[in-house]
Amino acid sequence: MPQATMMKLDDGLRPTRVDLLGMFRETATEVVEKDFHHVVEGSVISELAIDSLGMLEIIGSLERRLRIQIPDESLTGLHTIADLLDVVEKRFAAR
Repeated sequence: MPQATMMKLDDGLRPTRVDLLGMFRETATEVVEKDFHHVVEGSVISELAIDSLGMLEIIGSLERRLRIQIPDESLTGLHTIADLLDVVEKRFAAR
């Protein structure tokens, strides 16, 4: 994770959408061992060739990094990366 993002999180400030998208890209690349740096918010999750276990690992990693918990029901019906980032932002704001 870039140093600036880490400082924001340590200071209790909210990560930006750019920060969150970067975290998703890094985490997906590590978990799936494939390059996801091309992913944008409009990317359709089902077209990224990430299986359900991989998505759970990615989401779990984001939860740990951001110190949040995302209820399973919040993950139902996610279509794009933007949908996922919306859920993450809401949970981060509620913590």
